[in-house]
Amino acid sequence: MSDKTQISTTGAPAAAWAFSQGVRKGPLLQVSGQGPQDPETGEYVHAGDVKAQTTRVLENLKAILEAGGATVEDVLMLRVYLATRDDFPAMNEAYGEFVKANCPSGVLPCRTTVAVELPHPSMLVEIDALACIG
Repeated sequence: MSDKTQISTTGAPAAAWAFSQGVRKGPLLQVSGQGPQDPETGEYVHAGDVKAQTTRVLENLKAILEAGGATVEDVLMLRVYLATRDDFPAMNEAYGEFVKANCPSGVLPCRTTVAVELPHPSMLVEIDALACIG
């Protein structure tokens, strides 16, 4: 598979602007940054609760990974963007639970976490992923 392929699924929120939910080229799958949105309605959920938002974001990422033929186990790198570093402990708790449950090998993905201004006022966290399949 050497052609670039757009990945999309109804299991994650539709891409709102000029980007794909995910793109696969060969064994690499890049998943766009996901926010805490309900996949069916597109509504932002869990206002003010970064732990619950982190779990929703990771479930959205997982749906796109699976649509592209990958699993969380295939993820090399997750980049986490927080609205404030004060939310790091709660995000890290939800993140740790998710990756441990979804990486049976015990080899967890690499991660970068930064505090930034996010594109929607309800968003406390956004995460993107890079996976290598096979």
